Amino acid sequence: MIKKKVLIGGISIAVVAMIAIALTGYPPFNAFSLTKKSSKAHFPGFGIWLPPDYEVHGIDVSRHQGRINWESVSEHTSNDIGISFAFIKASEGRTLRDNYFQENWRNAKDINMLRGAYHFFRPHLTADEQFNLFKSIVKLDREDLPPVLDVELRGSTSPAKLKKSVKRWLVLAEKHYGVKPILYTSYSFYKNYFRGKEFEEYPLWIAHYATDDLNRLTKSWHFWQHNESGKVKGIRGNVDFNVFKGDFKDLMKLCKK
Repeated sequence: MIKKKVLIGGISIAVVAMIAIALTGYPPFNAFSLTKKSSKAHFPGFGIWLPPDYEVHGIDVSRHQGRINWESVSEHTSNDIGISFAFIKASEGRTLRDNYFQENWRNAKDINMLRGAYHFFRPHLTADEQFNLFKSIVKLDREDLPPVLDVELRGSTSPAKLKKSVKRWLVLAEKHYGVKPILYTSYSFYKNYFRGKEFEEYPLWIAHYATDDLNRLTKSWHFWQHNESGKVKGIRGNVDFNVFKGDFKDLMKLCKK
């Protein structure tokens, strides 16, 4: 969910995309959607092409979106598709609180938007101090989505230590909130660090912009962040778009009881 800079210059879109994917698992500005539109459905109201055959669509937001008009978000539809859920950034590391979280959290609830909160993980810090920050900010109500741990960086942390620390945060979150937390990561991070039995009990949210069908790569996902360039009324600028693999009843099964 870190915003990536667009590199263009004299390099072709295909070359830029391949370089970006090799380094991060993310292509820049959803480059592949420019050339592989045939297997997606166009939704001009959202300004992007959406993966077909999914009923439940959502967004994720942070302070980067500024002040959001949540009523406008809830009313925005395109081709009979609306926004069914929103993940909202709450915290990062051990001290950073998202300036807009409380406002977004409250206003999303007021218009009956299914909401969830996420924490951006800093691997050089302990899981305990990071979770202590998150739980001091986020109070879950009945039917809120589970807490999310956003893992995108490894830094100088060893793979073994990274996995141990991530698992610790997830265990603390489940114990505190009484619901299985969600693990968010890029597809490359998933392949390198989180694929396997150690993390398979947790709902998985994968970011991958360079495929038209995430199921070709893995069938383990629950949420797929497929685009970072969506447009929604009530939000200035671009916003990340996601689909849920299932219907709305399936989504509600994940929520806090």
